[in-house]
Amino acid sequence: MRIAFVSGNREKLPDAVIPLGLLYLMASTPDRHEKVLIDLCFEPDPTQALRDRLADFRPDLVALGMRNIQKNDYSGIHDTLAYYADLLAAVRTATDAPIVLGGGGFSVMPRELMARLRPDFGIPGEGERAFPQLVEALEGGFDLGRVGSLLRFEGANLVANPPESRFLDMNGLPVPDRRLVDRRYYERWGIDSVQTKRGCPLRCDYCTYPIIEGRVGRARDPSAVVDEMFRALDEQPATRHFFVVDSVFNLPKTHAKNVCRELVARGWQLPWTCYANPLGFDPEMAELAKAAGCAGMEIGSDSGCDEVLENLRKGFDVEQIRQLHRMCQAVGIPDCHTFILGTRGESLDHVRRTLDFVVDLDPFAAILMIWVDDYEALDPDLRRERMKLRDRIHEIVLERKGQHPHWIVPPLGINFDTNLFRRLRRGGLHGPLWQHIRGPGGSSASERAVAPGRSRSAGSTEIATS
Repeated sequence: MRIAFVSGNREKLPDAVIPLGLLYLMASTPDRHEKVLIDLCFEPDPTQALRDRLADFRPDLVALGMRNIQKNDYSGIHDTLAYYADLLAAVRTATDAPIVLGGGGFSVMPRELMARLRPDFGIPGEGERAFPQLVEALEGGFDLGRVGSLLRFEGANLVANPPESRFLDMNGLPVPDRRLVDRRYYERWGIDSVQTKRGCPLRCDYCTYPIIEGRVGRARDPSAVVDEMFRALDEQPATRHFFVVDSVFNLPKTHAKNVCRELVARGWQLPWTCYANPLGFDPEMAELAKAAGCAGMEIGSDSGCDEVLENLRKGFDVEQIRQLHRMCQAVGIPDCHTFILGTRGESLDHVRRTLDFVVDLDPFAAILMIWVDDYEALDPDLRRERMKLRDRIHEIVLERKGQHPHWIVPPLGINFDTNLFRRLRRGGLHGPLWQHIRGPGGSSASERAVAPGRSRSAGSTEIATS
């Protein structure tokens, strides 16, 4: 069978992200099939490019990956679903091959997206077992009704197969082949991704990770993680940074510490960053991460109000956020805290108190997001209602803008801008750009990006803008 694996994601702010999930899916599909990766990230006309590639390849099956429902700026103004509808229409004009939709974005609301986009099949959650089963079923060697979690239409009715009774063994998955990845990801951004485990036992009110990966944690052997990182470097030597894409790297902390120990034992040199959580974080974790090359941690702090944190079921309080900040400072790991303003039940007074908390905490960087409900993509009335609240929150944030040059506010374009990022990259800066938000003398990234005639050394945050 000829199978086209299509990555629809085109986001490049702040970084273009390799289609790691689709690479895992390709690696898990038997090699007796002819496979091709069609990545639309850098295409000026993605629908035309997709039609042309499919016409040339003449696939028997098209697997389309949907990474997100919302854009990374979470402004709520982009119609991502309309874009994916256009992609499905392009596939239909180029080939009669059936379409299977999957990926993290699809997994958030699979039934709704099946009804909206009308692919032939949908696979929410992990696809490394289900997709090969679907391929075999389409060849006639497997019962379609036994493909785990498969969604399909029978006439006008949407049929959903039950999920598999067991999760995938992470140590049994084949390693993705990064030679298939467009080199521009590495040459322009220099970032690769690696996953040390799947599943998140936390119960944060809004988070989609447990929906996508399940709540049962499944860790990879630390040596296998580091093996993959070294192999990735061999396959893409322009890599300058790794990002650990686990929902929370430091949970469970024993596994995270063992990964760090393996990196230290193997002499790992490249910097890496990760998501971290105040729960289970201790001084030993900070010290091991620093020794292993950790160049920064992104912490989902979410709010500076204990009552909001309780409402979000975060499991920690503001004092634990402060403790994590102090532990990172003690070992010299930059900490970037993300705060989500305007979540369900949150008042404008809560928003102001969170901003006060951010000022007092003074982390290395702070990213302020304004909450966008994924279901706004399907409900225009909900979107209009939420936009009114977001407009008020925007006003409150803008009132404080001049006081804090190290805040990043993606929906308002504050320290989150295409030209700014381009200039920082031209200055030779690698890894997540929040790491470079603070410069000499406390200057902000925006100030340095327009300063003329500077040059930088490998360890400096000063940039050249020519």
